[in-house]
Amino acid sequence: MDEGRGPQARGAALDTLTVAAAGAALPLACTYTEAWPVAPLAVGVLGWRLQQAGVGRAAWLGGVFGTAWLLAAVWWLHISMHRYGGLPGWMAALAVLALAAALSSYLALACAAWARWRSGQPLRDAGLFAALWLLAEWARGVLFTGFPWAASGYTQVDAPLAGLAPWVGVYGMGAVLAFAATVAVFGARPSPGAGPGGRRRRSRAHSHRVLPVAAGVALLLAPALLRPLEFTETAGRMSVTLLQPRVAQDEKFSGERMPQHLAWLRESLVQARGQLVVAPETALPLLPTQLATFAPDWWPALAQHFQQSAQAALIGMPLGSFEAGYTNSAVGLLPNQAQAYRYDKTHLVPFGEFIPRGFRWFTELMQIPLGDFDRGPVNAPSLAVGGQRLAPNICYEDLFGEELAARFVDAALAPTALVNLSNIGWFGDTVAIPQHLNISRLRTLELQRPMLRATNTGATAVIDYRSRVTHRLEPGQRGVLDGEFEGRTGTTPYAAWAGRWGLWPLVALALALATICARSRSAAP
Repeated sequence: MDEGRGPQARGAALDTLTVAAAGAALPLACTYTEAWPVAPLAVGVLGWRLQQAGVGRAAWLGGVFGTAWLLAAVWWLHISMHRYGGLPGWMAALAVLALAAALSSYLALACAAWARWRSGQPLRDAGLFAALWLLAEWARGVLFTGFPWAASGYTQVDAPLAGLAPWVGVYGMGAVLAFAATVAVFGARPSPGAGPGGRRRRSRAHSHRVLPVAAGVALLLAPALLRPLEFTETAGRMSVTLLQPRVAQDEKFSGERMPQHLAWLRESLVQARGQLVVAPETALPLLPTQLATFAPDWWPALAQHFQQSAQAALIGMPLGSFEAGYTNSAVGLLPNQAQAYRYDKTHLVPFGEFIPRGFRWFTELMQIPLGDFDRGPVNAPSLAVGGQRLAPNICYEDLFGEELAARFVDAALAPTALVNLSNIGWFGDTVAIPQHLNISRLRTLELQRPMLRATNTGATAVIDYRSRVTHRLEPGQRGVLDGEFEGRTGTTPYAAWAGRWGLWPLVALALALATICARSRSAAP
């Protein structure tokens, strides 16, 4: 018995390393979308190693895969906590690891449930895996405010499965990806009759392995054969100017650099050529009382300029006070209107924008100005300007397609374009920039609306309703981007059902499928 433990232990270690490597590879396709085939291959590797695993081992492999997936996707959180937040490097690294491990627990539970309920029938087992995969991604994306960054559907922005986005959204795309990857793996196992015994038996065994792989590939490629459906129609065009200040995060609140930044910001806003000019999240990094003390004439002069012009501006800035509370907001200045438009961010980032209960000690270790925001109202009205209805969302909020879809319930008030104001400067010049751009691109596919992105350090861009980047500034440089977008009216199927019921229809479908598979497994002799 002791002699067998060595090879068995080495096999278990090799399985762990293999699954970890597959998990770490998956985010490549979230960053570089031309690498989309990596995602089904990575999920297929996980399914392959799960086939012979018991419940406990399956949970371990799922947790390893999920932890490696998230570490490879969001390692840049270390920069925000260590370089800009002041945490010791080891503590920041441990915090990122703890976050990844905690969030991977959903996938660990899903893999354990799959091992418990699998039947040995490839089609049913793949369906069960896809349902549990969807539930794990949903749980990660919504529980405890949610952290859906690098969900598997984002790997398919430039892949054939992108055609499913206006129907089932990012989580539905991830479930189809998981089904296609695992039906190929589960169905390709050698059958009992595939051993020695003649040419005919070997031929059958070969077909037994090839056909499921072909079926999985066909599922991934089939949407490309379908003609893309237009659920929306044009609402006219508008010119836009997007600002990218490129202020390093450790200089953003510096009193020494503030005059220079305010001068550039005001000049860029006043001289903008677009009918709409957008400055990013906290482009103006001072509360109103601070600004009034620091530069008393700055805001009144800017507001007067836009009231007397034919242009509109949308500017990211905090509103409120330290005493009464403050919000992460966007303020709209409109022609011939003294009353400014206001949008307050609703979905806040844990630790960066609000302090989870019991974790104040942790956030107090970091040096984050304005780190405890109040939440804005849900389903805020759009900014109406130039025949367009613009729906702002601030940074992290564009990860939640179901929340943006809620703005489409009333077709008469539905936005014609989305505007994302972001500051990824917290994470340096890292893969967080292209990852966030691809997240915005998937929102345009789900809702068939253009997305205007004004960011501090990148990626500042105009994305059309088909996810194509039509105008873009290079990340990491200060600049002004002039472009044009086409607004859209109409509602996609995803916007219709997710706007009314959130993600519950998908969750109910996945739960029903998992329940059917579990019961049929229990009823088997």
